[in-house]
Amino acid sequence: MRSYLIGSVILVLWFSQGAGSQDPRAAREQAFQSQLKPYVTKYCQGCHNAQVKTGGIAVDGFKSAADLLTHASEWEQILLKVRTGEMPPKGLPRGKADETAAFLKIIESELDRAAAETPNPGRVAIHRLNKAEYNNAVRDLLAVDFTPADDFPADDAGYGFDNIADVLSLPPVLTEKYMSAAHRVSRLAVGNIKVDPSVDRINVDRRISQRERIAEDLPFGTRGGMQFVHRFPVEGDYMLRARLTGDPKGTLPPMVDFRLDGKRIKLVEGRIRSTSEEDEEDARRFEVRTRVPAGKHEVVVTFLKDNAKSEDTELPLTPQGKPINKVLSLDWIEIGGPFNVTGPGDLASRRAIFTCGPATPAEQDSCAASIVSRLARKAYRRPVTAKDTTSLLRFYRMGKEDGGNFEAGIQLAIQALLVSPNFLFRIERDAAPGMHPVTDFELASRLSFFLWSSIPDEDLLALAEKNQLRANLDAQIRRMLADRRSVALVDNFAGQWLHLRNLMLVKPDPEKFANFDMELRTAAKRETELFVENVIREDRSVIDFLDGKYTFLNEKLAKHYGIEGVKGRNFRKVPLDGEQRSGVLTHASVLTVSSYPTRTSPVIRGKWILENLLGAPPPAPPPNVPELKENEIGESASLRQQLEQHRSNPACAGCHSRMDVIGFALETYDAVGKWRTMDGKFPIDPSGTLPNGTPIGGSKDLKNALVAQKNEFVGALAEKLLTYALGRGLERYDKPVIRTIARETAGAGFRFSALVKSIVNSAPFQMRMAPGADSKEQRASAK
Repeated sequence: MRSYLIGSVILVLWFSQGAGSQDPRAAREQAFQSQLKPYVTKYCQGCHNAQVKTGGIAVDGFKSAADLLTHASEWEQILLKVRTGEMPPKGLPRGKADETAAFLKIIESELDRAAAETPNPGRVAIHRLNKAEYNNAVRDLLAVDFTPADDFPADDAGYGFDNIADVLSLPPVLTEKYMSAAHRVSRLAVGNIKVDPSVDRINVDRRISQRERIAEDLPFGTRGGMQFVHRFPVEGDYMLRARLTGDPKGTLPPMVDFRLDGKRIKLVEGRIRSTSEEDEEDARRFEVRTRVPAGKHEVVVTFLKDNAKSEDTELPLTPQGKPINKVLSLDWIEIGGPFNVTGPGDLASRRAIFTCGPATPAEQDSCAASIVSRLARKAYRRPVTAKDTTSLLRFYRMGKEDGGNFEAGIQLAIQALLVSPNFLFRIERDAAPGMHPVTDFELASRLSFFLWSSIPDEDLLALAEKNQLRANLDAQIRRMLADRRSVALVDNFAGQWLHLRNLMLVKPDPEKFANFDMELRTAAKRETELFVENVIREDRSVIDFLDGKYTFLNEKLAKHYGIEGVKGRNFRKVPLDGEQRSGVLTHASVLTVSSYPTRTSPVIRGKWILENLLGAPPPAPPPNVPELKENEIGESASLRQQLEQHRSNPACAGCHSRMDVIGFALETYDAVGKWRTMDGKFPIDPSGTLPNGTPIGGSKDLKNALVAQKNEFVGALAEKLLTYALGRGLERYDKPVIRTIARETAGAGFRFSALVKSIVNSAPFQMRMAPGADSKEQRASAK
C-alpha cells in the first residue's frame, strides 16, 4: 500500500501544477477539455464514433473527465494502442511526439489516481497445488528426493500459466493419484523395509549418440551408455543389468563399465557369439550385483572406447536401404531389488520426520503427537488446531495397531496428512466483508509459492507466528531469491513465459534440420534456463532479457551458432558482441518454438514478441484466412513475397503490419535458430518500419527498438510475473498496479529483485477483496 499512497500524492500534485489553489477536480476537467478531448476529436473520432464504433469504442461519447473513470476499460485500450503506435493506423494523421506524450500522461495519471484512491486487490479462488507445487511441497515437508506428481494428469493452464486457481480442477482420476502417491511417499519417507523386490527398466534415448563420451565427468576412454540418478528405497543388495543393441558380428567383445557414485562396481568383459539366437541374446546381457545404501545414487553404465577399434564408422545398409547398426551400444538398463534388506538406512526423510524417539512404549503417543503436529503446521502452512492433531493421531493409532509398531503408525498419519484438503489446497479465509489484508500466514504462503513453488519454510512460519513478516519482507525476499529453491522461477515461470516447455515437444523437420538432434534441443533449452537463472542470481537488469550481451554455451550449441572457442559438453558463460546474438530473442530455444516444423514464421515470431515482451497481443485472425503456398516458398517466391500478397487483404493488413515487420527482422535465423542469409534461392530482406515509425534493418535494430521501449517491456513482464505470483488472471483494475510496479522497477535500475519486491508490496499481493459489502471500493471497481 505504501506505493499507492505515495503515488496518490504525486498525482494530485501533478494535476495541481500551475493551478495555484484550484480545486483538483477542476484541474482534471480543464486538462480533459484542453488536451484530451481535442486530441481524440482530431486523431481518433473519425474511426471511433457512435456511427462506426471501430473496436467497440466511440470517443465522441466522452464528454468530461468523469468519463475517464466510468469508461476506464476503453481508456485503458486507448492508452495501449496509442502507446504502442498501433493507433492511429499507418497512413492517417498522428499527433506530434510531445503532444502524444502529454495525452498519454494525462490518461495514465488519472486512471492511476483513481486506482490509488479506491484500490481493488481482487480475490483468488481456492487454489489446488499443481504438479510442480505438489512435488516441491512433498520434498520440503519430508526431505524426500523423488517427484510423485510426475504420474499425475497434466494441469490445465490459463492466462499462460498452469498455477491459475480458477482452472485447477480436481478430476476423479487425480483423487485416485493423490491416494496412491500418499501411500508411496509415506512408505519411502519413513523407510519401510517391507519392500518387495521389483525391476525398473530405464531405456536409452535413441537420439543421443553412443559413439562418444556422453558426459565430461565420465572417465576418459569411455563412450556411450547411460548416466542417471536412481532412488534406492532401502539399504540392501541390488542387481544392475544392461542389454546391448547393434550387430555384434565383426566387432571385438565389449567391455562394459558399471559405476555407482563415480566408483567402479565392476568391469565386465563380454563375449560375442551368434551360433544360436538364444546364445546371442545371452551374450548381449551384462549383470552385476552390489550393495547400495538407501537414497539417491548416480548410476553409470558405459563402454571402454578402446574396445571399439574395429567398429565401422559408416553404417552399412540392408537390402531395403535401412542402416545396420554395427556399433554396439546400450539398449536399456534394469535395476532389480532390493535383496537381503538390512534397514532403512540413514535417510534424510527419517531425520526430518523422527525428531523424537520414544525410549519406552509409554512415551510413544506423546512423541507421535509432537511429530504429527509439527508436520501438520508445515504442511497446512498455519498453526495447527486440536482438531487437526486429533484427526491425525487417530490414523497414527490405526497404523500402529495394524503394523504392530510406532513407525507404522507415523507412516499412516503422514499418509492421511498428504491427502488432507489443508495440504492439497491453498485456502484463504475472508476476515471481513470488503478489502482487508491477508494474514501473515497467508502472506507467507503467497510468497513461498511465488518464489519457490513450494510451502513456507521455518523462517517464514516463525515470522508469521509473531506477526513480523511484513516488517521483514525485503530481507526475506533477498534470502529467498538467493536460495536454491528459487530455481522454480526458472522452471515454472520462465519455462512458461518463454515457452521453454514447448521446446521438447516441437518437431523440426529431420530432413531440413538434420543437426537438430536431442543433444542440441536439450542444449538450447539449457542455455535459456541458465541465462534466466543468471539474471535472478546476480540480480541483473531485466533489460538483459532483451539485449544481454552474454549467454551460456557448450560446444554443440556454440557450433550451431558459429561461435568458436567453446569446447566440451559443459556450459560456460560466453561474452557476445551483440551483432548476431544477444538477449533471449536470439536463443535457439525461442526461435525454434516460434517457428513451423519446416520453416520460419514471421507472423508467429512477431505475435510471440507482441504477446510476451510488449504486452500487446494482436486479435485473433478472421475466419477463412487463405493458407500460404508452402511448396513455392524459397522456390518461385520468397516467404516475404508470399506474406506481402497475403496481407494485401484489408482484413489482414492491420494486424500483419504490426507482426510481420517484427518477425521479418528475425528472418536471418532459420527455424532452429541458425544464422543464415538466404531463404532457399532468395536473399533475406529483414528490413521494415515499426508502427511508431522506427526503421529497422534486422535483429540488432529490433533489439535496440525494444530497449528504447523498455518501459513497455517492463510493464509486460510485470503483468506476466504478477499473474504468476497471484495465480489469477489480471483485470482492468489491475492495470494501474502494473504501471506502478513498472515505474518502481525502473527507479531501481530495472533490477530483477526490484520487480519482485514491487509485486510483493503491491495491494493485490498483500490484500484481498471479500464479497458481501457494498463498499466504495467495490462500486468503483465495478465501473
